[in-house]
Amino acid sequence: MKRLAFRTLLVSSALAGLVPTAAQAQTAREVELETRLKALEAAVQDLRGELNAARATAAAPTAPTTMSGTSTSTPPMNVASESPGRSPGATNVAQAKPVATNSAPTDGFRVGNTTVKLGGFVRLNVIASRYSDGEAAVGGLGKEFFLPQQIPVGGGFSTQDLLLSARQTRLQFSTSTPMNGTDIKTLVEFDFALATAPVGAQRATNPYTPTFRRGFIEYGNLLVGQEWSTFQNIAVLPETTDFVGPLDGTVFNRQAQVRYTIPLRSGLTLQIAAENPETETALPANAALVDTDDDRLPDVVARVNWKPKFGDFALAGLARELRTDTLGSGDTAFGWGVSGSGKIPIGKRHDLRFMATYGQGIGRYLGLGYVPDAIYGGAATQLERIDNFAGFAALRIGWTDAIHSTLMGSYQSANYPAGVIVTGLANAKSYGGAGNLFWSPGKGFDIGVEYRHAVRELVSGDTGALDRLEFAFKYGF
Repeated sequence: MKRLAFRTLLVSSALAGLVPTAAQAQTAREVELETRLKALEAAVQDLRGELNAARATAAAPTAPTTMSGTSTSTPPMNVASESPGRSPGATNVAQAKPVATNSAPTDGFRVGNTTVKLGGFVRLNVIASRYSDGEAAVGGLGKEFFLPQQIPVGGGFSTQDLLLSARQTRLQFSTSTPMNGTDIKTLVEFDFALATAPVGAQRATNPYTPTFRRGFIEYGNLLVGQEWSTFQNIAVLPETTDFVGPLDGTVFNRQAQVRYTIPLRSGLTLQIAAENPETETALPANAALVDTDDDRLPDVVARVNWKPKFGDFALAGLARELRTDTLGSGDTAFGWGVSGSGKIPIGKRHDLRFMATYGQGIGRYLGLGYVPDAIYGGAATQLERIDNFAGFAALRIGWTDAIHSTLMGSYQSANYPAGVIVTGLANAKSYGGAGNLFWSPGKGFDIGVEYRHAVRELVSGDTGALDRLEFAFKYGF
């Protein structure tokens, strides 16, 4: 009995020792579970915070973009950062801040930090021409564009021809890249319009070599490269099925230059440019133009642009040195010109456009060189400048939002230097007019028909006339 009692006491003591141990184990387990539960609740709270932040971002208005396509305010979060929706080093959503990124461009596509845009148009022209006094040169550009210097004179017979051409199709690409708080922009443009067609081109494949039109860099107010001459205001050129339209009455020139634009006040700017020089002369007995290629000073142009509420106007001045030098014999002269142009809206759909230009020694700037800058050689022992006047006016009529017309007239005259007898084959005057009707069934798509009558007059008094009916189909992209 004593032995049994002793054993019972030992068991009781052992059980008494085990009870606190089990209780302690249960308490540790509960603490561990509670810790894990709190961690899980914290993770759920983080996920809820991220979800709410994403919803708020999606509901926010789209940030406005600059011309380069870069957002001007804080863009959406960058999903490529170290932790989705968080800045590096953030420990929770409350601390996280969106990491700024460049938004996708609204037009064009992004290559690195540069926005690239492609553009241009595809165009077909159907041209039926009648010449009153001769036959146009085979393969001559005058068959496809209004070039008054290529209207036949002195043939003694009339001719007609028909031509279908898509060579005015044009391609361009431009770039815009942020640099030091300003976008640096470039543009390269070419078409097939002025390429000389190979002999026999129309027999089968009609191949035309791409020709360079424009290519420049623009940074802030500075432009360097090849662009329309600062002496020309392309904003006033009328809508036409032709390549230019009133060519004989307008300044028309693209060339390499360095141009700087100075804002004077709202709606008023001053542009100053140094542009590529090239003196064009002709012999007294030969009307063919000669590029002397002896120039040593750039042509200097200054233009004031004024854009009030009632229109768009420009006044340009040109100063240039004319120079020729052959085998140590030559001469220099001063050439100058002034040109005024404008566009005046009439109601919501109509406008009036005009340009008037006068100067001495500026022949190559007008009508693709209808007359030379000066006469030199033979009886002309010094550079004799030619006086030029050119002008055009055009009235645009918007019949509806999709149907519109333009009526235009143009004129150019040249006064040769007194005392110098020039050949009777030299160009003296050009004048004419045109009217068209365009239908624009959709954005970028234009279908037009135009009738043109133009006259070329020589120093001898002989004239030749052009009558042309032209259809054009163009889609721009």
